[in-house]
Amino acid sequence: MSGEVPGGSSRARRILRGPRAEAAPVLVARAAALVGVLDIAAGVFPRFRHSRMHAIAEVLPGSFGPFAAALSLSVGVLLLLLAHGLKRRKRRAWRAAVALLPAGAVAQFAYRHSIIGVLIAVVLLVPLLRHRDEFAALPDPRSRWRALANFVLMSAGSLALGLVIVNVHPDRTIGDPSLADRLTHVVYGLFGFEGPVDYQGNTSWTVAFSLGALGWITAATTAYLAFRPEHPAARLTEDDEEKLRALLAKHGRRDSLGHFALRRDKAVVFSPSGKAAVTYRVVSGVMLASGDPIGDVEAWPGAIERFMDEAKAHSWTPAVMGCSETGGEVWTRETGLDALELGDEAVVDVADFSLAGRAMRNVRQMVKRIERAGYETRVRRVRDLGEAELERIRRAAEDWRGTDTERGFSMALGRIGDLADSDCLIATAHKADDDRGEYGDLKAILHFVPWGEDGVSLDLMRRDRSADPGMNELLIVAALQAAPKFGITRISLNFAMFRAALARGEKIGAGPVLRAWRGLLVFLSRWFQIESLYKFNAKFQPRWEPRFVVYRASADLPRIGFAAMQAEGFVTLALPLPRFLRRHRAATGRPCAHAMAERDVRAA
Repeated sequence: MSGEVPGGSSRARRILRGPRAEAAPVLVARAAALVGVLDIAAGVFPRFRHSRMHAIAEVLPGSFGPFAAALSLSVGVLLLLLAHGLKRRKRRAWRAAVALLPAGAVAQFAYRHSIIGVLIAVVLLVPLLRHRDEFAALPDPRSRWRALANFVLMSAGSLALGLVIVNVHPDRTIGDPSLADRLTHVVYGLFGFEGPVDYQGNTSWTVAFSLGALGWITAATTAYLAFRPEHPAARLTEDDEEKLRALLAKHGRRDSLGHFALRRDKAVVFSPSGKAAVTYRVVSGVMLASGDPIGDVEAWPGAIERFMDEAKAHSWTPAVMGCSETGGEVWTRETGLDALELGDEAVVDVADFSLAGRAMRNVRQMVKRIERAGYETRVRRVRDLGEAELERIRRAAEDWRGTDTERGFSMALGRIGDLADSDCLIATAHKADDDRGEYGDLKAILHFVPWGEDGVSLDLMRRDRSADPGMNELLIVAALQAAPKFGITRISLNFAMFRAALARGEKIGAGPVLRAWRGLLVFLSRWFQIESLYKFNAKFQPRWEPRFVVYRASADLPRIGFAAMQAEGFVTLALPLPRFLRRHRAATGRPCAHAMAERDVRAA
């Protein structure tokens, strides 16, 4: 993981946009959102027109009759929807806003004959047209799931806003309709039908047109997302994979996470020389790379430059998860990004490992107890397993997964037994008993990926839940003891987030801030296994290699964290495939994007 840090590239530094360049899209987006809110308020609240804000509202696109209230509401909602795209400099959002504002101005002139309103709409167009070159970002990867998400969110928002519309006319409401009647009126109105609530005068028409406009926007945006050409997230092509394997064959020893770049739900950019590459995945607008660049360290700047160019072209937020100290230095030097220590990777040197000594007493006793219970271990390369046994291991790993959603991104390969991964190492635990079950005597599995020619990195840990506790410890010890015959001198175990804070926080003399931070991490460990993973790794007396997250600005960290949790499978925004489909695809040579590995790190 060590190496010379190459000099900075002036071109790579220039690809980051300065504060002034970013200001125009952000200000335009905020202006669009403000106008959207004012349009909605003008269309929904009758008293808004008679307040001190009337001077501003009366010159917004649209008038305040039944038609114009619905138009004002539509313009407001659409501008709010476009604001995020404008902030990210999306070209399509810019085109929609440029078309929307003149349409509102024409409607205002037709209904209210207001020259001032037309001028205001034109003035709003000025920053859009003046800074049109800033809005050049390409579309994000997308799928049909966006249509479903839009329908759910827009329907919920339309129901909430519809209830406001129905309830802001108490003086003109006939009778005293119940909450159920009002909700029914909203639902009927969204579909264009008359509901049970009635009003005096033209208010009925105003409410009806406003609800109809909300329903139309929900239907139109959902239909657009459902029927537009699908642009799925990029996948690793066979040619890209072949090039990456060639780079790993030459430089794979540098980074223990290098082989995970071969996940097939990642995309890749290569340096101009082809001697280095950065693999990534786009999640919620974040361009998420993992580990160090692949290849010759001297060619890393070229690959990083291509990565940043791609992020700029799509207006994605660049981020790197889990890079080494050398990688962090290169990333920050070449791009001006910042780095923050994320945690530590546990690496065990095979020559230094022994079960003797007081420090290894618990592991030694557990392993001996399990061996006395009749368990035996086997450590083999994937190429040494027969197809029938390999298929059984695949199916067992799928069924023994602890959650319905497969987890893993930065330290998981997402497949077992691919012919192209014949150098991977598999450690299995077996116990002959009367009730063998579906998978015979197989009780636990550990899968390791290559780390150069003399190392392996832990990919996944799976075990039969009915097996005795301690299967993971047994297999790690077995892998360490069998490593010399495979020419393996080092084994990378799990990654422990915030390991240093946990270790320092429990020592005598730790300050109140550090203790509070450790307490929060222990609390979060109930869901994210932060402390348990650290303690599990510490059992094997590893050396700790720090890992870093690289980011553009502190304000991006929450978004990057959420995207990383999505990539790792801790947060799921899409419906999972049925289990029988996942099993079928996991058995194929090139599994689908859902075939991600999960680490079972619960210690006994």
